[in-house]
Amino acid sequence: MAFNRDESLAVALVFIGCCTNVVTLEVIVKQDKGAGNLITFAQFLLVAVEGIVITSRFFTRSSVIPLKFYALMVTMFFSVSVINNYALNFNISMPLHMVFRASSLVANLLLGIIILRKQYSLSKYVSVLLITIGISTCTIVSGRAMKSDQSDSDGSFSTWLIGIAMLVFALFVSALMGIYQEVLYKNFGKQPREAMLWTHLMPLPGFLMLYSDIVQHASLFSQSEPVSFMQFSVPNLWLMLLANTLTQYVCIRGVFYLTTTSPSLTVTLIVTLRKFISLIFSIFFFRNPFTPYHWIGTACVFGGTLLFTDVIQLPGQKPRDKKE
Repeated sequence: MAFNRDESLAVALVFIGCCTNVVTLEVIVKQDKGAGNLITFAQFLLVAVEGIVITSRFFTRSSVIPLKFYALMVTMFFSVSVINNYALNFNISMPLHMVFRASSLVANLLLGIIILRKQYSLSKYVSVLLITIGISTCTIVSGRAMKSDQSDSDGSFSTWLIGIAMLVFALFVSALMGIYQEVLYKNFGKQPREAMLWTHLMPLPGFLMLYSDIVQHASLFSQSEPVSFMQFSVPNLWLMLLANTLTQYVCIRGVFYLTTTSPSLTVTLIVTLRKFISLIFSIFFFRNPFTPYHWIGTACVFGGTLLFTDVIQLPGQKPRDKKE
């Protein structure tokens, strides 16, 4: 697979931005598991400010899609972002978190059948079955490890179950948001930069509901181990948050740039490969527990994803149907 200059730049942004973002997130979570709301707020704020300056030119450009249509999408996007990050506070390991985030095709297919009345080929159902087996394997093995390592008297396993429920809920809300966004783009045309602005700007007042939690963890960040930086002493967690926020922006822009320069199949392959590399790095660099059963489950998830997007095909499968 050969890339031109623009595609190479986009791929570089995706791998550098997204992989580094996962690393900084895990560094933060290792020191403060409950920092999800603070991290989400910082990420939203940066993207919103950039959108105000670059996309809307300080609101001098009118929105192509009427703002009233963004209300539902904003609510779903805000909920998914907060829940996914906050789930890490419920004994969810980063590898399991990443496996769930990589399994959105299951929810997409189920909601596509129920809401859009779509029909899929046999390979799509086989791929979703593989992904479901993979998620189930990783979840069951992690649950057994949680039960054996810690007694349930302190509520650790119950807390973990709540975290799993949060990830499942976010998975389906994210798929529902994708369907709604598909309908909006069908009616008004694709407006990814505009959507990125309003989905990050409009939810900002919602963080007032999380004010006390954000302030509490900001205080913990200020008390973290200081790092000398240009003759100044800066708490290391604030530096990690800055790095996380900037790399999240690079990641988002990289994916956006890639979608404008490459076919959808290439985008899916690159994003899937990026997620797999992030998972491998998390397992080996941060020494997260990962059994052979986890590896089998992970192989099912990523193999199913590649099968769903026709990167790999079933024996005797016909060439890709462009209508799907």
